[in-house]
Amino acid sequence: MQNILLRLLILLAVFFSASEAPSQQVAIKLGTLAPSGSPWHDVLKVMGERWREASNGRVQLTIFPGGVAGDEPDMLRKLRVGQLHAAALSGAWLGSIEPAVHALQIPLAFSSYEELDYVRERLSGRLETLLEKRGFVVLNWGDAGWVTFFAQKPVTRVAEMKSMKLFAWAGDPGVIAMWRDAGFQVVPLASTDIMLSLQTGLIHAFNATALAAVSFQWFTLAPYMIDLRWAPLIGATIVSRQAWDKIPADVRPVLHGISREAGRQVRNEIRNLEQEAIRAMVKRGLEIVHIPDQFMAEWRQVGEAAYPRLQKELVPPEYFKEVFRLRDEYRSKKALPPPVNR
Repeated sequence: MQNILLRLLILLAVFFSASEAPSQQVAIKLGTLAPSGSPWHDVLKVMGERWREASNGRVQLTIFPGGVAGDEPDMLRKLRVGQLHAAALSGAWLGSIEPAVHALQIPLAFSSYEELDYVRERLSGRLETLLEKRGFVVLNWGDAGWVTFFAQKPVTRVAEMKSMKLFAWAGDPGVIAMWRDAGFQVVPLASTDIMLSLQTGLIHAFNATALAAVSFQWFTLAPYMIDLRWAPLIGATIVSRQAWDKIPADVRPVLHGISREAGRQVRNEIRNLEQEAIRAMVKRGLEIVHIPDQFMAEWRQVGEAAYPRLQKELVPPEYFKEVFRLRDEYRSKKALPPPVNR
């Protein structure tokens, strides 16, 4: 009898000690192209520290910056096989997961960040639901500035740009086909090849954000920036549903809130840095080329000519139409001029 009681006490002690032990730590590996020490990276580091504190050490976020985990296609592949658990991706590769995301990067659809924010805030819930069905949870949304054109000589008319060899992102055949159908001489390349290609004459122009142009010093070989907001470069930080579900349910909402706040912070910082980047490039010889009003119709025609194919191959038609409906709704509320990009 004493032996039975002793064994029972031992079993109870083991049970209660196990139930009081801290939950097993969940490790989340996050990849990003953001260079170490950049505003993007700094915000992610702070987010990771806040995750650790909010979860009492149960969730550990490890960040692999500067493309250590590979470029965006590599990171997406690693997400799918579990080698990475989270990643900060641009709209192009988010769109490869869920095509509806491409709706936020329609050429010439937006003329201001206010328009983009208004539309994204009203579409983000639906987009997040679609991405979750694909196996990913959106931690936050972001953007990296306006995509515009940089060239080795001043450009104001579409024909002038068509006479140049223009960089295009390799691995995106649909977009490449649209540029070529519009009459542009696009050269598909990896972004890491832009500098050498400008030096050798393989390309004469590229489209990118001001932050990218100054960060990689591409503008030094293409010192004319067209004052044309072609499209916003949006992005998001996502985590696989499988990895997210391993995080204790009681802390997920808190971590999600921290991530949202981090997203808002980095968006504000990037938008301020965008203007600083342009001023810095101008001091170093960049010339901003303004397109006269009489030539703007040519650029709008190029953008609009791609809309049918965009709806057929990239952007689901219902989301394409919803973007313009929401944009026009914002403009009507703010008593802005009638839309000119349709």
